[in-house]
Amino acid sequence: MAGPAPSADGSATRNPLTVLTLNELRQRSSVKWRMHPPDVLPLWVAEQDVPLAAPVADALRRAIDLGDTGYSHGTAYAEALGEFADERWGSHDFPVDHTTVVPDVMMGVVEVLRLVTDPGDAVVVCSPVYPPFYAFAGHAGRRVIEAPLGPDLRMDRAALDEAFRRARACGSRPAFLLCNPHNPTGVVHRRDELEAVADLARRHGVRVVSDEIHAPLVLPGARFTPYLTVSGAEDAFALTSASKAWNLAGLKAALAVAGPEAAADLRRMPEEVGHGPSHLGVLAHTAAFRAGGPWLDLLLDGLDANRTLLETLLAKHLPAVTHHRPEGTYLAWLDCTRLGIATEQPAGEPGVASDVAGPAKMFLDDARVALSSGHVFGTGGAGFVRLNFATSPAILTEAVTRMGRAVDARRPPVG
Repeated sequence: MAGPAPSADGSATRNPLTVLTLNELRQRSSVKWRMHPPDVLPLWVAEQDVPLAAPVADALRRAIDLGDTGYSHGTAYAEALGEFADERWGSHDFPVDHTTVVPDVMMGVVEVLRLVTDPGDAVVVCSPVYPPFYAFAGHAGRRVIEAPLGPDLRMDRAALDEAFRRARACGSRPAFLLCNPHNPTGVVHRRDELEAVADLARRHGVRVVSDEIHAPLVLPGARFTPYLTVSGAEDAFALTSASKAWNLAGLKAALAVAGPEAAADLRRMPEEVGHGPSHLGVLAHTAAFRAGGPWLDLLLDGLDANRTLLETLLAKHLPAVTHHRPEGTYLAWLDCTRLGIATEQPAGEPGVASDVAGPAKMFLDDARVALSSGHVFGTGGAGFVRLNFATSPAILTEAVTRMGRAVDARRPPVG
């Protein structure tokens, strides 16, 4: 796999998380840097503080220079993902013919759910989980049933079994929306865990839809298993893109991939769905999977270092806050319940990610650090916050230091 050409400042061979300064980041117009006032350090939404990988930037520049801004065509995106899956995960024989381009992963999830479930049918999720799982399924007229994670934040087979039974009782075509790797906990599901999911799903007649957007972001010590490579997953779907790993959320394009028994369902995807992705997005994601590996490796090294730094910072500044070391993603799920901060949830359903409550509100108000509020992730989220550590070590250090000072300021004086 060809790597990026060295740049004048050496950024092509540096940790991408250390290239941009805080002043440079504040010039960005994306939601991460514009949602809050400039005195707030934003560690909430899943955007990374990195420059664009050189192969992606080169592909976009070439398209602009050529005026190549028309309609997307061909299977290069799927072929690039297949090459990446073969090299990174040992996933051979990627089914290029069983893929279709969709606007983004969550829009693809909704369209797949429309193929395999009916309005009123149940969609099972493992809470706490990515808030749009609730919102998008609900807006599509599907009922969400939770199968809470276990105390170790891994999938609980008994809870899944019960949730699948309930889902089957609600309608004839239930589904399970799997988060693989899991957001917000950073858990990377093992093959044996996914095999158990496939076995339960087959026995209960539940179709599995696997969101694998964080798949390239597995950190040292864990290994990603594509759900469609698991025995029993032949009737399932996976959705993925390069957006989280290469920071391409604003360049819309994702892939829906069908197992062999689901290919006929995928062919029923309405043609107009394929009109939503951006041609520049397809080019960018294709370049990322095909030539962005060396940049990704530098990023993963930086995220691994930040993962360790975060543990050190929490122990020093927030010893009452605990978390399970994330195995993947760049998200840390912090248990703040021992801080004694009120965690009353605002009225409404899970999934409204704009609501800030409990510890997240305190850290925003008192520390000027923006985090994702745990309650929007569903059952098991109250009293937690999600912290995005895909930033520079300096920003991460300053943010956790501020958080520690805010907690210390709340303690009553001694004596």
